[in-house]
Amino acid sequence: MSTLPHRSLLRPALVLFLALSLLTGLAYPLLITALAQALFPAQAAGSLLLREGKPVGSALIGQSFSGPEYFWSRPSATAPLPYNAAASGGANQGPTNPALLRAVEARVAALRAAHPEQPGPVPADLATTSASGLDPHISLAAAGYQLERVARARGLPPQALRSLLAEHAEQPLSGFLGEAQVNVLQLNLALDELAAGKRAARN
Repeated sequence: MSTLPHRSLLRPALVLFLALSLLTGLAYPLLITALAQALFPAQAAGSLLLREGKPVGSALIGQSFSGPEYFWSRPSATAPLPYNAAASGGANQGPTNPALLRAVEARVAALRAAHPEQPGPVPADLATTSASGLDPHISLAAAGYQLERVARARGLPPQALRSLLAEHAEQPLSGFLGEAQVNVLQLNLALDELAAGKRAARN
């Protein structure tokens, strides 16, 4: 006796396959995309941040800053460049790995050299990478650690930067999940606007 399915079963099986493919592979994604764009347009577009109408990055993906006039992001372990969104990942090195210890020691030394006015401990998120390598945030302690350097490089009063930092601080979810943090790209964009406004006022 043949083990092949009866021909009468092939047609409904094929129709069901095509119907489910259209439903789950086309109709459902289109519906969810339309709802997302209607209810959460900014998030659906990638949470893009604009300057003069042009995208300069995403609030979800960090960027590398090295100039003294900017707040620095958390170190990134992505290759070949920091914050490479196509190569998300951490260093995968354990806390006793000599390479990790050397990297952290080098970062701490560089941070202390750039911030001689800060005798206290270096915030951990300025010396260690995140699991994704794309973390767009730093803690408020990490931002505060850099504040005097940025103020000095910009020629701005530290209090103006403290106010700016307070405006952009993101509080823990539900008031207790996680810690207060700030998006580095958003903070630096606001910093550029503040500096530009100060220059315009002087002129």
